[in-house]
Amino acid sequence: MHAADCIVIPRWLIPVEPAGQVLEEHAVVVRNGRIVALAPVAEAVGSFAAETVIERPNHVLIPGLINAHTHAAMTLFRGLADDLPLHEWLAEHIWPAEARWVDSDFVRDGTDLAVLEMIRSGTTCFNDMYYCPDTVAQVAAERSVRACVGMIVIEMETVWAKDIEQYLSRGIKVHDQYREHPLISTAFAPHSTYAVGDETMQRIRTLADQLEVPIHTHLHETAAEVQQSVEQFGQRPIERLATMGVLSPQLIAVHMTQLNREEIVLLAEHGVSVVHCPESNMKLGSGFCPVAELLAAGVNVALGTDGAGSNNDLDMLGEMRYAALLAKGVAGDPKVVTAADALAMATINGARALGLDESIGSLVVGKWADMVCLDLAAPATQPVHHALSQVVYSASREQVSDVWVAGQSLLRDDESSAQDEADVFERAAAWQARLDGRNE
Repeated sequence: MHAADCIVIPRWLIPVEPAGQVLEEHAVVVRNGRIVALAPVAEAVGSFAAETVIERPNHVLIPGLINAHTHAAMTLFRGLADDLPLHEWLAEHIWPAEARWVDSDFVRDGTDLAVLEMIRSGTTCFNDMYYCPDTVAQVAAERSVRACVGMIVIEMETVWAKDIEQYLSRGIKVHDQYREHPLISTAFAPHSTYAVGDETMQRIRTLADQLEVPIHTHLHETAAEVQQSVEQFGQRPIERLATMGVLSPQLIAVHMTQLNREEIVLLAEHGVSVVHCPESNMKLGSGFCPVAELLAAGVNVALGTDGAGSNNDLDMLGEMRYAALLAKGVAGDPKVVTAADALAMATINGARALGLDESIGSLVVGKWADMVCLDLAAPATQPVHHALSQVVYSASREQVSDVWVAGQSLLRDDESSAQDEADVFERAAAWQARLDGRNE
Protein backbone atom coordinates (compact mmCIF):
# COMPACT_ATOMS: atom_id res chain seq x y z
CA MET A 1 0.00 0.00 0.00
CA HIS A 2 1.43 3.36 -1.10
CA ALA A 3 0.96 6.58 0.84
CA ALA A 4 -1.00 9.45 -0.70
CA ASP A 5 -2.28 12.81 0.43
CA CYS A 6 -5.60 12.71 -1.35
CA ILE A 7 -7.80 10.61 -3.60
CA VAL A 8 -10.52 12.39 -5.58
CA ILE A 9 -13.34 10.20 -6.89
CA PRO A 10 -15.65 12.01 -9.35
CA ARG A 11 -18.53 10.57 -11.40
CA TRP A 12 -16.74 11.57 -14.61
CA LEU A 13 -13.10 12.41 -15.24
CA ILE A 14 -11.90 14.33 -18.31
CA PRO A 15 -8.08 14.28 -18.47
CA VAL A 16 -7.90 16.38 -21.73
CA GLU A 17 -4.97 14.21 -22.82
CA PRO A 18 -5.80 12.08 -24.74
CA ALA A 19 -8.18 14.48 -26.46
CA GLY A 20 -11.88 13.91 -25.99
CA GLN A 21 -11.53 11.09 -23.46
CA VAL A 22 -14.15 10.82 -20.71
CA LEU A 23 -13.52 8.27 -17.96
CA GLU A 24 -16.10 6.90 -15.56
CA GLU A 25 -15.48 5.22 -12.20
CA HIS A 26 -11.90 6.55 -12.13
CA ALA A 27 -9.98 8.38 -9.42
CA VAL A 28 -7.04 10.76 -9.23
CA VAL A 29 -4.42 10.13 -6.56
CA VAL A 30 -2.33 13.07 -5.33
CA ARG A 31 0.91 13.08 -3.35
CA ASN A 32 3.13 16.11 -2.64
CA GLY A 33 0.97 18.23 -4.93
CA ARG A 34 1.37 16.02 -7.98
CA ILE A 35 -0.75 13.37 -9.66
CA VAL A 36 0.75 9.97 -8.89
CA ALA A 37 -2.01 7.80 -10.30
CA LEU A 38 -5.09 7.99 -12.47
CA ALA A 39 -6.83 4.64 -12.21
CA PRO A 40 -10.13 2.83 -11.75
CA VAL A 41 -11.56 3.55 -8.31
CA ALA A 42 -11.07 0.02 -6.94
CA GLU A 43 -7.44 0.00 -8.04
CA ALA A 44 -6.73 3.47 -6.65
CA VAL A 45 -8.34 2.79 -3.29
CA GLY A 46 -6.74 -0.64 -3.07
CA SER A 47 -3.25 0.61 -3.88
CA PHE A 48 -3.04 3.88 -1.96
CA ALA A 49 -3.68 4.80 1.65
CA ALA A 50 -4.75 8.45 1.48
CA GLU A 51 -5.14 10.94 4.29
CA THR A 52 -8.25 12.29 2.58
CA VAL A 53 -10.73 10.67 0.21
CA ILE A 54 -13.07 13.10 -1.55
CA GLU A 55 -16.10 11.58 -3.25
CA ARG A 56 -18.01 13.67 -5.78
CA PRO A 57 -20.75 11.37 -7.11
CA ASN A 58 -22.51 13.97 -9.30
CA HIS A 59 -19.42 15.79 -10.48
CA VAL A 60 -17.02 15.97 -13.37
CA LEU A 61 -13.30 16.50 -12.71
CA ILE A 62 -11.31 18.50 -15.27
CA PRO A 63 -7.88 20.16 -15.32
CA GLY A 64 -7.75 23.66 -13.85
CA LEU A 65 -8.68 26.28 -16.43
CA ILE A 66 -5.91 28.52 -17.74
CA ASN A 67 -6.80 32.14 -18.48
CA ALA A 68 -4.12 32.96 -21.03
CA HIS A 69 -4.72 36.73 -21.15
CA THR A 70 -5.81 38.96 -18.29
CA HIS A 71 -5.36 42.41 -16.84
CA ALA A 72 -6.35 41.19 -13.40
CA ALA A 73 -6.38 44.47 -11.49
CA MET A 74 -8.86 45.93 -13.99
CA THR A 75 -11.65 44.22 -12.06
CA LEU A 76 -11.87 47.60 -10.30
CA PHE A 77 -12.77 49.18 -13.67
CA ARG A 78 -15.57 46.68 -14.31
CA GLY A 79 -18.48 48.60 -15.83
CA LEU A 80 -16.64 51.93 -15.74
CA ALA A 81 -17.12 52.45 -19.49
CA ASP A 82 -19.22 50.16 -21.67
CA ASP A 83 -20.59 49.96 -25.21
CA LEU A 84 -17.64 51.76 -26.81
CA PRO A 85 -15.06 50.88 -29.49
CA LEU A 86 -11.57 50.00 -28.30
CA HIS A 87 -9.78 53.28 -29.01
CA GLU A 88 -12.49 55.46 -27.46
CA TRP A 89 -12.80 53.10 -24.48
CA LEU A 90 -9.04 53.28 -23.89
CA ALA A 91 -8.20 56.89 -24.74
CA GLU A 92 -11.18 58.63 -23.18
CA HIS A 93 -11.91 56.43 -20.19
CA ILE A 94 -9.41 53.74 -19.19
CA TRP A 95 -6.09 55.52 -19.74
CA PRO A 96 -7.21 58.67 -17.86
CA ALA A 97 -8.55 56.53 -15.01
CA GLU A 98 -5.31 54.56 -14.88
CA ALA A 99 -3.22 57.73 -14.85
CA ARG A 100 -5.19 59.05 -11.90
CA TRP A 101 -5.80 55.96 -9.81
CA VAL A 102 -3.48 53.06 -10.53
CA ASP A 103 -0.76 52.38 -7.97
CA SER A 104 0.43 49.31 -6.10
CA ASP A 105 -2.56 49.46 -3.73
CA PHE A 106 -4.99 49.55 -6.66
CA VAL A 107 -3.21 46.60 -8.28
CA ARG A 108 -3.18 44.64 -5.03
CA ASP A 109 -6.88 45.12 -4.35
CA GLY A 110 -7.96 44.60 -7.96
CA THR A 111 -5.86 41.46 -8.32
CA ASP A 112 -7.21 40.10 -5.04
CA LEU A 113 -10.75 40.52 -6.37
CA ALA A 114 -9.76 38.95 -9.69
CA VAL A 115 -8.16 35.94 -8.04
CA LEU A 116 -11.26 35.35 -5.94
CA GLU A 117 -13.46 35.51 -9.05
CA MET A 118 -11.15 33.24 -11.02
CA ILE A 119 -10.89 30.60 -8.30
CA ARG A 120 -14.67 30.49 -8.00
CA SER A 121 -14.84 30.15 -11.81
CA GLY A 122 -12.44 27.19 -11.95
CA THR A 123 -9.37 29.09 -13.14
CA THR A 124 -6.16 27.87 -11.53
CA CYS A 125 -3.62 29.77 -13.66
CA PHE A 126 -3.71 33.22 -15.25
CA ASN A 127 -1.36 35.05 -17.61
CA ASP A 128 -1.35 38.72 -16.61
CA MET A 129 -0.34 41.97 -18.31
CA TYR A 130 -0.55 45.04 -16.10
CA TYR A 131 1.40 47.57 -14.10
CA CYS A 132 3.13 46.65 -10.83
CA PRO A 133 3.74 43.00 -11.75
CA ASP A 134 5.63 42.60 -8.48
CA THR A 135 2.35 43.19 -6.66
CA VAL A 136 0.45 40.81 -8.96
CA ALA A 137 3.03 38.10 -8.24
CA GLN A 138 2.83 38.75 -4.51
CA VAL A 139 -0.97 38.44 -4.45
CA ALA A 140 -0.96 35.27 -6.56
CA ALA A 141 1.70 33.68 -4.36
CA GLU A 142 -0.17 34.61 -1.18
CA ARG A 143 -3.42 33.21 -2.56
CA SER A 144 -1.70 30.00 -3.78
CA VAL A 145 -2.90 30.40 -7.34
CA ARG A 146 -0.67 29.90 -10.37
CA ALA A 147 0.27 32.98 -12.43
CA CYS A 148 2.49 33.98 -15.32
CA VAL A 149 3.27 37.60 -14.51
CA GLY A 150 3.88 40.04 -17.35
CA MET A 151 6.99 42.19 -17.31
CA ILE A 152 5.07 45.08 -18.85
CA VAL A 153 6.78 47.38 -21.36
CA ILE A 154 5.27 50.48 -22.97
CA GLU A 155 6.89 53.58 -24.50
CA MET A 156 5.49 56.02 -21.97
CA GLU A 157 5.95 56.92 -18.33
CA THR A 158 3.54 55.20 -15.96
CA VAL A 159 3.27 54.41 -12.29
CA TRP A 160 5.47 51.35 -12.89
CA ALA A 161 8.38 52.91 -14.79
CA LYS A 162 9.55 56.19 -16.26
CA ASP A 163 11.42 54.87 -19.32
CA ILE A 164 12.34 51.69 -21.19
CA GLU A 165 15.45 51.07 -19.11
CA GLN A 166 13.40 51.09 -15.94
CA TYR A 167 10.65 48.92 -17.42
CA LEU A 168 13.21 46.29 -18.37
CA SER A 169 15.28 46.44 -15.20
CA ARG A 170 12.27 46.35 -12.89
CA GLY A 171 10.68 43.54 -14.89
CA ILE A 172 13.85 41.46 -14.75
CA LYS A 173 14.02 42.07 -10.99
CA VAL A 174 10.56 40.49 -10.67
CA HIS A 175 11.71 37.59 -12.83
CA ASP A 176 14.77 37.03 -10.67
CA GLN A 177 12.77 37.24 -7.45
CA TYR A 178 10.34 34.49 -8.56
CA ARG A 179 12.52 32.36 -10.84
CA GLU A 180 12.40 29.39 -8.42
CA HIS A 181 8.84 29.89 -7.19
CA PRO A 182 6.63 26.82 -7.75
CA LEU A 183 3.56 28.88 -8.76
CA ILE A 184 4.90 32.09 -10.34
CA SER A 185 6.50 32.37 -13.78
CA THR A 186 7.14 35.44 -15.92
CA ALA A 187 6.85 36.67 -19.49
CA PHE A 188 7.87 39.88 -21.18
CA ALA A 189 4.71 41.85 -21.90
CA PRO A 190 5.26 44.58 -24.51
CA HIS A 191 1.81 46.09 -24.80
CA SER A 192 1.58 46.12 -28.60
CA THR A 193 3.45 47.02 -31.76
CA TYR A 194 1.88 50.49 -31.68
CA ALA A 195 2.92 51.13 -28.06
CA VAL A 196 6.42 49.65 -28.27
CA GLY A 197 8.99 50.64 -30.89
CA ASP A 198 11.10 48.35 -33.05
CA GLU A 199 14.33 48.87 -31.11
CA THR A 200 12.64 48.06 -27.82
CA MET A 201 10.90 45.02 -29.28
CA GLN A 202 14.22 43.70 -30.56
CA ARG A 203 15.77 44.15 -27.10
CA ILE A 204 12.85 42.26 -25.60
CA ARG A 205 13.32 39.45 -28.09
CA THR A 206 17.00 39.14 -27.10
CA LEU A 207 16.22 39.23 -23.37
CA ALA A 208 13.41 36.69 -23.76
CA ASP A 209 15.85 34.33 -25.46
CA GLN A 210 18.37 34.79 -22.67
CA LEU A 211 15.85 34.28 -19.86
CA GLU A 212 13.89 31.62 -21.77
CA VAL A 213 10.53 33.26 -21.14
CA PRO A 214 7.56 33.99 -23.43
CA ILE A 215 6.66 37.32 -25.04
CA HIS A 216 3.02 38.25 -24.42
CA THR A 217 1.54 41.04 -26.57
CA HIS A 218 -1.66 42.39 -28.11
CA LEU A 219 -1.53 41.89 -31.86
CA HIS A 220 -3.92 42.52 -34.78
CA GLU A 221 -6.68 43.37 -32.33
CA THR A 222 -8.54 45.79 -34.62
CA ALA A 223 -8.63 46.79 -38.27
CA ALA A 224 -7.57 50.30 -37.25
CA GLU A 225 -4.40 48.97 -35.62
CA VAL A 226 -3.43 47.14 -38.80
CA GLN A 227 -4.22 50.11 -41.03
CA GLN A 228 -2.21 52.47 -38.81
CA SER A 229 0.80 50.17 -39.06
CA VAL A 230 0.54 50.03 -42.85
CA GLU A 231 0.33 53.82 -43.07
CA GLN A 232 3.20 54.43 -40.63
CA PHE A 233 5.58 51.59 -41.44
CA GLY A 234 4.42 50.20 -44.77
CA GLN A 235 3.91 46.83 -43.06
CA ARG A 236 1.18 45.00 -41.19
CA PRO A 237 2.12 44.36 -37.53
CA ILE A 238 2.83 40.66 -38.01
CA GLU A 239 5.10 41.48 -40.91
CA ARG A 240 7.00 43.96 -38.70
CA LEU A 241 7.49 41.34 -36.02
CA ALA A 242 8.64 38.79 -38.61
CA THR A 243 11.24 41.27 -39.86
CA MET A 244 12.51 41.68 -36.29
CA GLY A 245 12.68 37.94 -35.71
CA VAL A 246 10.03 38.04 -32.98
CA LEU A 247 7.79 35.35 -34.47
CA SER A 248 8.69 32.16 -32.59
CA PRO A 249 7.19 29.58 -30.19
CA GLN A 250 7.90 32.12 -27.42
CA LEU A 251 5.38 34.60 -28.84
CA ILE A 252 1.89 34.72 -27.31
CA ALA A 253 -0.20 36.85 -29.69
CA VAL A 254 -3.47 38.05 -28.20
CA HIS A 255 -6.74 38.80 -30.04
CA MET A 256 -5.71 38.32 -33.71
CA THR A 257 -9.03 39.34 -35.20
CA GLN A 258 -7.48 40.67 -38.43
CA LEU A 259 -5.63 37.86 -40.22
CA ASN A 260 -5.20 36.85 -43.82
CA ARG A 261 -4.32 33.38 -45.10
CA GLU A 262 -0.62 34.17 -45.52
CA GLU A 263 -0.37 35.36 -41.93
CA ILE A 264 -2.06 32.22 -40.61
CA VAL A 265 0.52 30.12 -42.46
CA LEU A 266 3.30 32.31 -41.09
CA LEU A 267 2.08 31.86 -37.52
CA ALA A 268 1.96 28.10 -37.97
CA GLU A 269 5.43 27.96 -39.50
CA HIS A 270 6.96 29.88 -36.58
CA GLY A 271 5.05 28.07 -33.84
CA VAL A 272 3.35 31.22 -32.52
CA SER A 273 0.55 30.75 -29.97
CA VAL A 274 -2.65 32.76 -30.35
CA VAL A 275 -4.90 33.72 -27.44
CA HIS A 276 -8.53 34.13 -28.42
CA CYS A 277 -10.67 36.49 -26.28
CA PRO A 278 -14.12 36.10 -27.85
CA GLU A 279 -16.25 37.98 -25.31
CA SER A 280 -14.02 41.05 -25.12
CA ASN A 281 -13.61 41.17 -28.91
CA MET A 282 -17.35 41.01 -29.43
CA LYS A 283 -18.13 43.59 -26.77
CA LEU A 284 -15.62 46.07 -28.20
CA GLY A 285 -16.69 45.31 -31.77
CA SER A 286 -13.10 44.45 -32.66
CA GLY A 287 -13.80 41.55 -34.99
CA PHE A 288 -13.58 37.77 -35.03
CA CYS A 289 -10.49 35.62 -34.63
CA PRO A 290 -10.50 32.90 -37.34
CA VAL A 291 -10.11 30.11 -34.80
CA ALA A 292 -11.16 27.24 -37.07
CA GLU A 293 -8.62 28.25 -39.72
CA LEU A 294 -5.87 28.66 -37.13
CA LEU A 295 -6.52 25.24 -35.63
CA ALA A 296 -6.70 23.65 -39.07
CA ALA A 297 -3.30 25.18 -39.88
CA GLY A 298 -1.81 23.70 -36.72
CA VAL A 299 -1.60 26.91 -34.68
CA ASN A 300 -1.84 26.51 -30.91
CA VAL A 301 -4.90 28.53 -29.86
CA ALA A 302 -5.54 29.27 -26.19
CA LEU A 303 -8.33 31.21 -24.47
CA GLY A 304 -8.36 34.36 -22.36
CA THR A 305 -10.96 36.64 -20.89
CA ASP A 306 -9.06 39.92 -21.30
CA GLY A 307 -9.66 42.33 -18.42
CA ALA A 308 -12.94 42.71 -16.58
CA GLY A 309 -13.02 46.31 -17.79
CA SER A 310 -13.87 45.12 -21.30
CA ASN A 311 -15.40 41.68 -20.81
CA ASN A 312 -16.89 42.23 -18.03
CA ASP A 313 -16.06 39.00 -16.23
CA LEU A 314 -13.23 36.49 -15.79
CA ASP A 315 -15.35 33.43 -16.48
CA MET A 316 -13.44 30.86 -18.53
CA LEU A 317 -16.40 28.47 -18.72
CA GLY A 318 -18.37 31.20 -20.47
CA GLU A 319 -15.37 31.94 -22.69
CA MET A 320 -15.22 28.29 -23.78
CA ARG A 321 -18.86 28.27 -24.79
CA TYR A 322 -18.57 31.50 -26.75
CA ALA A 323 -15.38 30.30 -28.44
CA ALA A 324 -17.01 27.13 -29.70
CA LEU A 325 -20.27 28.74 -30.79
CA LEU A 326 -18.69 31.81 -32.38
CA ALA A 327 -16.21 29.71 -34.37
CA LYS A 328 -19.05 27.64 -35.81
CA GLY A 329 -20.94 30.77 -36.80
CA VAL A 330 -17.90 32.46 -38.37
CA ALA A 331 -16.90 29.32 -40.29
CA GLY A 332 -20.47 28.40 -41.21
CA ASP A 333 -19.65 24.87 -40.08
CA PRO A 334 -21.04 23.24 -36.89
CA LYS A 335 -18.27 20.64 -36.90
CA VAL A 336 -15.41 23.06 -36.19
CA VAL A 337 -14.14 23.81 -32.67
CA THR A 338 -15.76 20.89 -30.95
CA ALA A 339 -16.39 20.73 -27.22
CA ALA A 340 -13.12 18.83 -26.86
CA ASP A 341 -11.31 21.55 -28.84
CA ALA A 342 -12.77 24.29 -26.63
CA LEU A 343 -11.76 22.54 -23.40
CA ALA A 344 -8.25 21.98 -24.78
CA MET A 345 -8.03 25.69 -25.63
CA ALA A 346 -8.87 26.51 -22.01
CA THR A 347 -6.40 24.02 -20.54
CA ILE A 348 -3.53 22.29 -22.34
CA ASN A 349 -3.27 24.86 -25.15
CA GLY A 350 -2.94 27.64 -22.58
CA ALA A 351 -0.24 25.63 -20.82
CA ARG A 352 1.63 25.21 -24.13
CA ALA A 353 1.46 28.94 -24.81
CA LEU A 354 3.03 29.65 -21.41
CA GLY A 355 5.65 26.93 -21.78
CA LEU A 356 4.10 25.04 -18.85
CA ASP A 357 2.55 22.06 -20.66
CA GLU A 358 4.93 19.56 -19.06
CA SER A 359 3.62 20.60 -15.64
CA ILE A 360 -0.05 21.59 -15.99
CA GLY A 361 -2.96 21.67 -18.45
CA SER A 362 -4.08 18.04 -18.29
CA LEU A 363 -4.66 15.33 -15.71
CA VAL A 364 -1.61 13.19 -16.35
CA VAL A 365 0.63 11.31 -13.93
CA GLY A 366 3.58 13.49 -12.95
CA LYS A 367 1.85 16.82 -13.49
CA TRP A 368 0.80 19.19 -10.74
CA ALA A 369 -2.66 18.45 -9.37
CA ASP A 370 -4.33 21.61 -10.68
CA MET A 371 -7.93 20.38 -10.84
CA VAL A 372 -11.54 21.53 -10.84
CA CYS A 373 -14.80 19.76 -9.96
CA LEU A 374 -18.14 20.85 -11.38
CA ASP A 375 -21.43 19.63 -9.94
CA LEU A 376 -23.61 18.51 -12.84
CA ALA A 377 -26.61 17.78 -10.58
CA ALA A 378 -28.36 20.96 -11.70
CA PRO A 379 -31.34 21.46 -14.00
CA ALA A 380 -29.18 23.09 -16.69
CA THR A 381 -26.85 20.08 -16.91
CA GLN A 382 -29.31 17.18 -16.63
CA PRO A 383 -29.50 14.60 -18.05
CA VAL A 384 -25.82 13.93 -18.73
CA HIS A 385 -25.58 12.18 -22.08
CA HIS A 386 -22.01 13.38 -22.52
CA ALA A 387 -20.11 15.02 -19.68
CA LEU A 388 -17.67 16.85 -21.93
CA SER A 389 -20.46 18.49 -23.91
CA GLN A 390 -22.19 19.50 -20.67
CA VAL A 391 -19.04 21.21 -19.38
CA VAL A 392 -18.65 23.33 -22.52
CA TYR A 393 -22.21 23.97 -23.65
CA SER A 394 -24.30 23.87 -20.45
CA ALA A 395 -22.34 24.26 -17.22
CA SER A 396 -21.87 27.60 -15.49
CA ARG A 397 -19.28 28.83 -13.03
CA GLU A 398 -21.85 28.61 -10.23
CA GLN A 399 -21.45 24.82 -10.55
CA VAL A 400 -17.73 24.89 -9.67
CA SER A 401 -17.58 23.12 -6.32
CA ASP A 402 -13.90 22.31 -5.79
CA VAL A 403 -10.60 23.80 -6.92
CA TRP A 404 -7.08 22.57 -6.24
CA VAL A 405 -3.74 24.11 -7.21
CA ALA A 406 -0.74 21.82 -6.78
CA GLY A 407 -2.93 19.62 -4.66
CA GLN A 408 -3.90 22.41 -2.26
CA SER A 409 -7.62 22.96 -1.85
CA LEU A 410 -8.63 26.54 -2.65
CA LEU A 411 -12.36 25.83 -2.89
CA ARG A 412 -14.16 22.92 -1.28
CA ASP A 413 -17.87 22.26 -1.46
CA ASP A 414 -18.29 25.81 -2.77
CA GLU A 415 -16.53 27.29 0.27
CA SER A 416 -13.38 29.33 -0.29
CA SER A 417 -10.53 28.23 1.95
CA ALA A 418 -7.89 30.73 0.95
CA GLN A 419 -9.42 34.18 0.92
CA ASP A 420 -11.28 36.51 3.26
CA GLU A 421 -14.08 37.47 0.89
CA ALA A 422 -15.55 40.18 3.09
CA ASP A 423 -12.24 42.01 3.20
CA VAL A 424 -11.82 41.75 -0.59
CA PHE A 425 -15.32 43.15 -1.18
CA GLU A 426 -14.78 45.95 1.33
CA ARG A 427 -11.63 47.11 -0.45
CA ALA A 428 -13.34 46.91 -3.84
CA ALA A 429 -16.23 49.01 -2.53
CA ALA A 430 -13.78 51.63 -1.29
CA TRP A 431 -12.28 51.88 -4.79
CA GLN A 432 -15.75 52.17 -6.31
CA ALA A 433 -16.42 55.16 -4.07
CA ARG A 434 -13.16 56.81 -5.14
CA LEU A 435 -13.67 56.20 -8.85
CA ASP A 436 -17.26 57.40 -8.69
CA GLY A 437 -16.16 60.62 -6.98
CA ARG A 438 -17.88 59.90 -3.68
CA ASN A 439 -14.62 59.78 -1.75
CA GLU A 440 -12.11 62.13 -3.40
